[in-house]
Amino acid sequence: MLKSNPNKSIILWLLSGCFLVYVMVVVGCLTRLTHSGLSITDWNFSLFVPPLSDAAWQDRFAQYQTSPEFKLVNYDMILEQFKPIFWWEYIHRTIGMFIGVVFALGYFYFLIKKKLTPNLHKRLLILVGVGALQGVIGWWMVKSGLSKEPAVGHYELATHLMSAFMVFAFTFWFTLELINDQEEKPEVSTTKIRPLLLSFFVVLILQIIYGAFTAGYTEGNSSKVRPGHMFNSWPKMDGKWVADQVTMKEGFFANIFENPAGIQFVHRTMAFLVVAFVAFIWIKTNKMKLNKSQYRGVTFLIYGITIQFMLGVYTLLYQVPILLGTLHQTGAFFLFATTIYLLFHFRKVKS
Repeated sequence: MLKSNPNKSIILWLLSGCFLVYVMVVVGCLTRLTHSGLSITDWNFSLFVPPLSDAAWQDRFAQYQTSPEFKLVNYDMILEQFKPIFWWEYIHRTIGMFIGVVFALGYFYFLIKKKLTPNLHKRLLILVGVGALQGVIGWWMVKSGLSKEPAVGHYELATHLMSAFMVFAFTFWFTLELINDQEEKPEVSTTKIRPLLLSFFVVLILQIIYGAFTAGYTEGNSSKVRPGHMFNSWPKMDGKWVADQVTMKEGFFANIFENPAGIQFVHRTMAFLVVAFVAFIWIKTNKMKLNKSQYRGVTFLIYGITIQFMLGVYTLLYQVPILLGTLHQTGAFFLFATTIYLLFHFRKVKS
């Protein structure tokens, strides 16, 4: 299908963008898990060139020493310990800049070659907008940890993560439109599943947001304890279905948004809801006549949720080791991409 597609070069360009966004999300996860996100205290294009001399490293380290994280948490850190956390943040930001360059060069190339239809041109302008917004949100997130608190706010972290997912969603959807221009149309009966898929998509987004809360929430200036490092047992929370700490704060919203035990409870409980949704989708679609793309999407969803649920449990039991934490976020990304794929192939098609 792709070989004969007149938009093959544009499709490959957009797919490379999708892949780069995924890589950025993974490196962002590694940056967070290694506590590297606040190692660079400014934002400018000079970051394309990393420190290459002892003097440059000393200058970078001196800038970091002025940050709340160094003063309150890493006050005994030496230069050799600083270098690894710098590199993770540097790689993360460089990938973000590289994505911008790839999209910009591709856009102007196809514009000059007059390969962009008015409809596709509008879509690419949307991508430019959401991509730029992602960069702004990234700096806003880092800035939240450079003022008073030596940690990135969990609201900022979740916003940054979801904005990256949004960039991927737009890019992937536009790519699917180009790939499937002549694709088989959905059966009329299968469009009944769309409301269920949309509901699942909303729940999945909420679960991903709470995954960011679980990974990023800290309480107190120097606290290293995050929701993911508490109650490392399953299916109960240290012997109880609902730990006493889940309701230790006054008010419902305080407990689900600002209480580490409450945040973890919501995340681990919502996992069952996500699984139940996938099981229901499987049961409903099993009775329908699906085309190949729809069947493939449902199959990916079933396998994906099975692996993701297991990764979530083991990530909790082993107190969020870097490898499992990264794989768990990759699983979330895969489920998100699969749901976008399903929503596209169960879309309403104009006759």
